[in-house]
Amino acid sequence: MVFGARVAWRNNNRCIGRLYWNSLHIRDRRRISDAAGIAEEAAAHLRAAANGGRIRPVITVFAPDAPGLPGPRIHNEQLIRYAGYRGADGGVTGDPRNTGITEAAERLGWPRGPGTAFDVLPLIVQGRGEQPRWFTLPADALFEVPIVHPELEWLAEWGLRWHAVPAISDMSLEIGGIRYPAAPFNGWYMGTEIGARNLADTDRYDLLPRFARRLGLDTSSDRSLWKDRALVELNRAVLHSFDRAGATVTDHHTESRRFLTHVDREERKGRSVPADWSWIVPPISGSATEVFHRYYETGDRTPAYVHRSAAPRTEPRTGQGTCPGSVSV
Repeated sequence: MVFGARVAWRNNNRCIGRLYWNSLHIRDRRRISDAAGIAEEAAAHLRAAANGGRIRPVITVFAPDAPGLPGPRIHNEQLIRYAGYRGADGGVTGDPRNTGITEAAERLGWPRGPGTAFDVLPLIVQGRGEQPRWFTLPADALFEVPIVHPELEWLAEWGLRWHAVPAISDMSLEIGGIRYPAAPFNGWYMGTEIGARNLADTDRYDLLPRFARRLGLDTSSDRSLWKDRALVELNRAVLHSFDRAGATVTDHHTESRRFLTHVDREERKGRSVPADWSWIVPPISGSATEVFHRYYETGDRTPAYVHRSAAPRTEPRTGQGTCPGSVSV
């Protein structure tokens, strides 16, 4: 189990953060298959991974699939996600990516949160032989970082925040032909995953226009490069905020160098490193990073983390989000 889970991370061709694949901490919970037990252990996973701010890569493995007896499932995309509430006018309060899972939780009886842009969703867990149930994550399992800027004091007034532990929970771990459909895993964030994707994408929080206007930038034409300038400052805010909170985060330049260190180490041991260029290159300043200027062998290997059908969603998957060590959006 330990070796297989770690090699699955090493094999992940969409992950830039594989340098530390051998440090993955495995929590073996294969004896647990009921929803309540899984929810309790998911909270324990988040506490262990938060580690007082020094985020550690962790995977918790629950009961596997068996012939004619599917294993348990966690329907959330990540253990911590923010709700997306559709309004009568077609707008969304919160994260538009999560309107589907939010509505699924409401159908199961979740009474909603207070209605902010950052209401933490409940876990939707389906135990072996059970119907899906929702569970509120305890407050002490939530490590959230307020987003502020090192110079722009007005940003603190916006009330932005993001969770520090990106724990993917809608992928299966496959080792030796055995599939573990509930095996949440995490690493630590790369800042661009929050600042250039979660908070900036037009189908997510879409903060760039508001941020640029507050900076006094000319947004009437793309030629002013207002998006680029706002994007850099928003990403500076994310890195500054995590540092200020004492939470592990990496920047895209450092992580690019680390990935090439990993490639060199593996090649010296006679192992090639599969990588999907479109996922390895960061979402900002791509050509300013070392990973941009080369190509990689592609291909899937086992053991592996593989996508499975998830809870209802309204948007397709984005090009990030599958690896411990530098897990994305």
